Amino acid sequence: VTSEANKFLDEYNNTTQSVWNAYTEAVWNYTTNITEYNRQQMLKKSFLTAQHTLYYGTKARHFNTTNFTSPLLKRMLWKLKEMERASLPENDLKEYNELLTNMETIYNAADVCLEKGPCIPLEPDLSEVMASSRDYDELLWAWQGWRDTVGQQLRPIYSRYVELSNKAAKLNGHTDTGDSWRVVYESPTLEKDLEQLYHEMKPLYLNLHAYVRRALYHYYGSQHISLRGPIPAHLLGNMWAQSWTNIIDLVIPFPSSTQMDATMAMKSQRWTPIKMFEEADKFFQSLGLLPVLPEFWVKSMLEKPLDGREVSCQTSSWDFYNGKDFRVKQCTEVNMEDLLSVFHEMGHIQYFMQYKDLPVVLREGANPGFHEAMGDVVALSVSTPSYLHNSELLITQIEDYESEINFLMSIALEKVAFIPFSYLMDQFRWKIFDGRISKEDYNQEWWNLRLKYQGICPPLPRSEEDFDAGSKFHIPGNVPYIRYFISSVIQFQFHEAVCKASGFTGPLHKCNIYNSQEAGKLLGDVMKLGFSKPWPEAMKMITGQYNMSAKSLMKYFKPLLDWLVAENIRQEEILGWPEFGCLISDGTIATVVATVTNYCYY
Repeated sequence: VTSEANKFLDEYNNTTQSVWNAYTEAVWNYTTNITEYNRQQMLKKSFLTAQHTLYYGTKARHFNTTNFTSPLLKRMLWKLKEMERASLPENDLKEYNELLTNMETIYNAADVCLEKGPCIPLEPDLSEVMASSRDYDELLWAWQGWRDTVGQQLRPIYSRYVELSNKAAKLNGHTDTGDSWRVVYESPTLEKDLEQLYHEMKPLYLNLHAYVRRALYHYYGSQHISLRGPIPAHLLGNMWAQSWTNIIDLVIPFPSSTQMDATMAMKSQRWTPIKMFEEADKFFQSLGLLPVLPEFWVKSMLEKPLDGREVSCQTSSWDFYNGKDFRVKQCTEVNMEDLLSVFHEMGHIQYFMQYKDLPVVLREGANPGFHEAMGDVVALSVSTPSYLHNSELLITQIEDYESEINFLMSIALEKVAFIPFSYLMDQFRWKIFDGRISKEDYNQEWWNLRLKYQGICPPLPRSEEDFDAGSKFHIPGNVPYIRYFISSVIQFQFHEAVCKASGFTGPLHKCNIYNSQEAGKLLGDVMKLGFSKPWPEAMKMITGQYNMSAKSLMKYFKPLLDWLVAENIRQEEILGWPEFGCLISDGTIATVVATVTNYCYY
C-alpha cells in the first residue's frame, strides 16, 4: 500500500504543476488587467483546478494511513484530503467562484468621487489622503466614501458566501470555515494560545494608545477626542487604522532629535520601485540566500501601470509552480513604508525559491505565519539607523537616548498598532462562521471588536446597511488574517535568534544582520522545509524552543514601554476606554459613554 501511495503522490505532483500554473497565470492576467474576458478565463481555470483537486482529494481519502511508517507520507496524504471549495457540488462551486470574483471586483474597481472633480481609487489616491491630510473633515470624506462604495455593495453578497464556504468546510469534515482555517496550525490549543499572546502584549498597546490619543487631542481638540475614550478611526493615518506610522509627525516624542523616515532621502536620490526591489534582493544575497531569477524582473508588476489598464493594487507575491517563475504585484510608491513592504514581499519570494524542489503539496510555509514573518525579520534590520546610514538614507547616525525613543516609536506605530487589528479580523470571521455573529448584526459586532481590542470608534453613525469590515481587502478577498497576528509575534523571536547567530550582542532594536551568512543559514534551512514538518519543529530550528512567545517582542520594545509608562503617569492618563461601549440605537451604531448621550463622534 505504501508503494501505491508513493506512486499516487508522484502522479499528483506531475499533473498538478501544470494545472496550478495555468490557474495562477489566469488569476495574474485578471488582477493585472481587469476585463470581462480575463474574468471568464479565470473562472474557467478555477473550475478546472477544482475538478483536479476533487479527483485527487477523493483518491487520497481512499488510503488508510494508520499503518504507514513514514510521517511525511501520512502528512502529504492528510494535506491532499483537504479539498476546500472543490468538494462543493458543481452548481454550488460555480456560484461560490462567481461570488468570490464579484466581491474582489467590487473591491478592486471601487473609487470615491470628488464633489467637483474626478473619482479617485484607493491606491494611491485615497491612501495618500489618509496618510498625509490633517484636515478632520477631508479624512472623514475619504474614510466614509470608501466604506459607502465598497462595504454597502458587499453586504448583500457576504452572507451567501458564508453559507457556501461553511458547506464546503463541512464536506471536508470541519465544523465550519473558521475550523478549517485553524486546522492548518495543527494545534488544539491555538485559540487559547493566541489569546494568551495578545494579553502579554496588551500593556504595550494600551500605553501606546493612550499616548497617541493625547497627541491627537492636542492637535484636533476636545470636540473630536476624549482623553478617556476611543480614538475616531479616521485619524490614525491609514484607511483601516492598522498602521499609525503616517502620523509620526503628530506623535514623535522628541521632534528636535533624529527621525528615521528615509522617504525624503529616497526621493532626493531619485530611487525608483525597481531600485527598492534591487536593494531587497541585495540584502537577501548578503545573507547567503538566493537571488531572484530573471523572470522576476521581466514578469512582475512593480508599479501601477500607466497604460490605462484597470489593475488590483493589493500587494501580493506569486508562485507559478514551475520552479522558476515567481512574481510580485505591487503599486509601489517611493517611500519608507513601501520599502519595508518590498522586503516583506521579497521574503515570500525567497520562501518560494527555497522550497521549489519539494513536492507541490509541501510548497507552503511551516504555517502561514512563518511565510508572513520571513521578509519582516529582514525588514527589522532594514529599519535600523545602521542600515539606513550605510545605505546613505540617513545622513547622520546619532545614537542618543531621544533618537532611540523616536526610532522605537516609529517601529511601534507599525508593529504594535497592528497587533489588535490583526487579532480581531479573524475573531470577527470565526464568530460569523460558527454562528455567534448573525448576518443581521455584522456591523454592530465589527465595531464591538474594533472598540474592545483597538480602542477605536466610527467617526459618524453607522448602521446595518453598512458592512465596514468589507472595506478591508482580506474580507472580500477570502484571505485568513490570523497569520499576520502570528507573524507579528514570531518575527521578533526569529529576529532575536538570527541576531544571536550573527554574533550581535547589543539591544535587539539595534541589530542589523546584513552580510551575516550565519543568520541567513538559520532562515534558509527553515524555508527549505516548506510544510514538510509541523511548525513547532521549524520554530525550534530557528529559536531553540517549540512555542510562540511574545517575550522577544516585549524585549525589543522595553525601552519604549518604560518611556511610555513614565510619560503616561506624568500626564495622569487613563489607560484604555473603560466607560465606553457600543450599541445600536434607532438603526445606527454609536460608541457611547454609559449615559448613552455622549457619542464618540462629537
